[in-house]
Amino acid sequence: MGHLEKNEEYHMMRRLSAEAFGTFWLVFGGCGSAVLAAGFPEVGIGLLGVSLAFGLTVLTMAYAVGGISGGHFNPAVSLGLALAGRFEMRNLLPYWAAQVAGAIVAALVLYVILSGQADFAGVGGFASNGYGDASPGGFGLTSALVMEVVMTAFFLIVILGATAKGVPAGFAPIAIGLCLTLIHLVSIPVTNTSVNPARSTGVALFADGPALSQLWLFWLAPLVGAALGAVIWKALLEEK
Repeated sequence: MGHLEKNEEYHMMRRLSAEAFGTFWLVFGGCGSAVLAAGFPEVGIGLLGVSLAFGLTVLTMAYAVGGISGGHFNPAVSLGLALAGRFEMRNLLPYWAAQVAGAIVAALVLYVILSGQADFAGVGGFASNGYGDASPGGFGLTSALVMEVVMTAFFLIVILGATAKGVPAGFAPIAIGLCLTLIHLVSIPVTNTSVNPARSTGVALFADGPALSQLWLFWLAPLVGAALGAVIWKALLEEK
């Protein structure tokens, strides 16, 4: 193997590691805030706190490793960026694998922590996403589908806009993190907020209830939404 191939392999390993660590932090911090801190008697952080936690995970990791991998931490974001011409399509599957792996490890660590509680009797919903009886507000499949598509589409538009040429450098993680916070504030009652298939997959593997059987929606809807957001950006908003 030549020096060039070794160098490319090294850089790809760094990028995939950054995506795995970033997605780990998103799931550990975001879902961890929901399962460990949200309902704590008297001092629980509630919906607002969980929403902020998800936004902060992306903001902090975008600054920490975004310069290495682009800071996707989300298969839908990777797809949207690829369709918008900001990311090489050939790297899509390796990024997805790294993101899902990071999410699964984070969910496993959360499971180990939660199982150490004195009166542990199962993880329950484990911050998983769902519709119908698994929706926090009892919303059905159609509501969940529409919410996830719309929210992911706008998430991609914000990401593409915040990282476009001519935008002040260094502020994109703030806009993206706050956008994810807003997304959670609106959509937690409907689906517990996915907009990220990796985040949904990690916790679904450990959750009680229908999370695994409903996981298809939380791959389909975010990917469709991301593609829609990329198309809208390219057609209507991108500077020609």
